[in-house]
Amino acid sequence: MKRPTRREFLKTAAVGGVAASLPITLRAQERAPARDVPPSDRLQIALIGAGGQGMSDTRSALHAAGTELTAVADIYDGRLARSKELWGAQVFTTRDYREVLARPDVDAVIIATPDHWHARIAMDAMKAGKDVYVEKPMVQRVEEGLAVADVARETKRILQVGSQRVSSIVYAKARDLYRAGAIGPLNLVEAWINRNSAMGAWQYTIPPDASPQTIDWDRFLGHAPKRPFEPVRLFRWRNYRDYGTGIPGDLFVHLFTGIHFVLDSTGPTRVMATGGLRYWTDGRDVPDVMLALYDYPKTPAHPAFTLALRVNFADGGGENQAFRFIGPDGVLTIGGGAVTLSRRPQAREPGYTVDTFPMAAQQQIIQEYHAKYPERQELRTGNDEVYAAPQGYNDQNEHFVTFLTAVRTRAPVVEDAVFGLRAAGPALLTNDSYFEGRPVGWDPEAMKRVEIKVRTETGE
Repeated sequence: MKRPTRREFLKTAAVGGVAASLPITLRAQERAPARDVPPSDRLQIALIGAGGQGMSDTRSALHAAGTELTAVADIYDGRLARSKELWGAQVFTTRDYREVLARPDVDAVIIATPDHWHARIAMDAMKAGKDVYVEKPMVQRVEEGLAVADVARETKRILQVGSQRVSSIVYAKARDLYRAGAIGPLNLVEAWINRNSAMGAWQYTIPPDASPQTIDWDRFLGHAPKRPFEPVRLFRWRNYRDYGTGIPGDLFVHLFTGIHFVLDSTGPTRVMATGGLRYWTDGRDVPDVMLALYDYPKTPAHPAFTLALRVNFADGGGENQAFRFIGPDGVLTIGGGAVTLSRRPQAREPGYTVDTFPMAAQQQIIQEYHAKYPERQELRTGNDEVYAAPQGYNDQNEHFVTFLTAVRTRAPVVEDAVFGLRAAGPALLTNDSYFEGRPVGWDPEAMKRVEIKVRTETGE
């Protein structure tokens, strides 16, 4: 893909009125107004895994017209009772997700279980004829990913992964600006997420009635190592490698999704991670601080660049996050429901350093310089351009509209099993790099871990 030159971009921007000193409100995709959907056309959805994310997903799904909740599966009785409180006594509830998949009145399922169940339930659901919305990361282990993608292809079911950035108008605008050459050739992407709260560090509440009588402990463990009943491992499962994927699977995977969408990228080839368990010494076995670097190779869509990610769960400066795409002509920053374009292009002409030379040499150099560059362009610092989502905009709702539209029309989705694996792969290999203490290779085309290749002088 040939990118426009900076001159071409500025010309296009001026004609289109892009230069802005005030925020421009982005418009959500125009959709047909909501209509009453007859019962025969309603989509019947089921929730598998009724924790906080699962219930949030369900609310977003039910926000769309013509959708209703038919069934809920969870291994804790209290969440089954809460589901009936929220959505009605008519909702079928069970501890066994297979009873949900056996129901002919279920069209699609939301899978929001602990990570170690994602692959198994997603494949079972597609084989049972259900379309699938599965929370990120799509799989807990890289080697599970190709099997999920194979089942999706063989069954021709819709599978969408639950990282909503691909449906966000903010990320779509960032993609348009990047494609238009707004920042020049990309050389670095950096992103960070800082949290400074117990909830941000996955210290979720354990209900007072948690017991072997109210929880199907063996079903929760699944293929994970067997161990005695310990409710903290269920209600704070993200803290444990047996069931979760740590910071990379919970947070880095969102960042990979955004990067790959904006840049039309398939992923990095080299993963290097460090960090540690610094503050939350509560029995968890995953770090609460992680930093990682990723090498992305040159492709027709983008030059070679480096990605730097970091997450800190004890940041005394407050909770914040941002995403920066950096080039020589500007920076695209995504955060706070907006994308900001800051253009700070370098001067194209070289400068000069003459103070250490004799005065006669200084005068000659300066005279020749001004003769060669009579109109030297100084560093320009114009107004930032801010493109903000409208007030109340919810990209998770948009992501479910995308999914449910695909269920109705059979149109493909962006974040399918292949896209989902290419986002999950480098995230999961971040854990491999950290725990193994060495760089790890990734083949984004074949979607598998590989041995590290010898780097060239250009880093490609």
